[in-house]
Amino acid sequence: MLLNIESFRQGDHIFIRAEGPLTNQTADVLHREVIRALGANGARQLTLELEDVPQLDTAGAAVLVHAAREARRVDIDLAVTGLASDHLRLLDLVDPGTILDDAAGPRRKTLPFVEKIGANATFIAKDTLAFFTFTGEFTVEVARSILHPARIRLAEVGFYMERAGFDAIPIVFLISLLLGLILGFQAAIQLKQFGANIYVADLVGVAITRELGPLLTAIIVAGRSGSSFAAEIGTMMVSEEVAALETMGLNRTRFLVMPKVLALIIMLPCLALCADVLGILGGLIVGVFQLDLTVNHYIAQTRLALSLTDIVTGLFKSAVFALLIAGIGCFRGLQVTNDAESVGRCTTSAVVSAIFLIIATDAAFTVIFYAVGI
Repeated sequence: MLLNIESFRQGDHIFIRAEGPLTNQTADVLHREVIRALGANGARQLTLELEDVPQLDTAGAAVLVHAAREARRVDIDLAVTGLASDHLRLLDLVDPGTILDDAAGPRRKTLPFVEKIGANATFIAKDTLAFFTFTGEFTVEVARSILHPARIRLAEVGFYMERAGFDAIPIVFLISLLLGLILGFQAAIQLKQFGANIYVADLVGVAITRELGPLLTAIIVAGRSGSSFAAEIGTMMVSEEVAALETMGLNRTRFLVMPKVLALIIMLPCLALCADVLGILGGLIVGVFQLDLTVNHYIAQTRLALSLTDIVTGLFKSAVFALLIAGIGCFRGLQVTNDAESVGRCTTSAVVSAIFLIIATDAAFTVIFYAVGI
């Protein structure tokens, strides 16, 4: 079916009447007529009469939005008449500011510098308050779970232990092994000059168990599980499943947050311990094949260099990192509003925030352990 266009002019006012479907197959006809009218000499007003348009798709809506923008650009008043209510809703989907609201200009204004500082400060204050509120809710739920262990949803904890822990083993193993190789090669380059090849085992062992193993594992898990937790809860927020839980009188912290946090606190130290073993194995490979050390000699030197304190401090850091990763992931997920863009934004924020807090907390632990002599 064709789109029939009728155009006439009264003084500085141009009228365009369309009859027929305004769809992908016919939209270019109206587009050419509108552009011609907007370029007419002496034109000050343009009216599109669409009473006889029974069908409108996104291509036709895009033509109307473009017409509004072009009219705004050349300073011509544009009016549209006869659009059905469902057509108006389609225009809302194409452009949040519809042409009938005369909102064809830029959708977002750039705030002045001072206003931007104020807006960011307000956002940080609100975000901090929301975080403290979330922390309070979580602390209360932890206390209730300690007093009433039956509240803990063990099946959910097991499910997230598999997802966040067991499924992460391949990538943690591979990266830890490569990290041990890299650290071993870098140490060998320096120590070989002084004939101190054997001390590669000391450097790799201590660095991996105290710092790099827990830190690298936490960053990997933050990228995998932290983002997954935020996206999962965020999607539930969009689909109003979280609101449904609260409507039924169920505690969202108990059902959504606690299983994830407990699972990660259990599994991240286990992954960090595996990372320690694979990192030391990477250093051993360098020592055996590059520095002509024997396997027994390398392992014996590693045992001499390492103490139980080195391993325990690394595992303790991992447990704290797990609390940060799961907590931030769930917190950001609960901040999602009712749109898909918010899910992506909060998921990204969860990963970035978790990695920043992991590194900052690791630096704080390093200073504290050094100060107390651990």
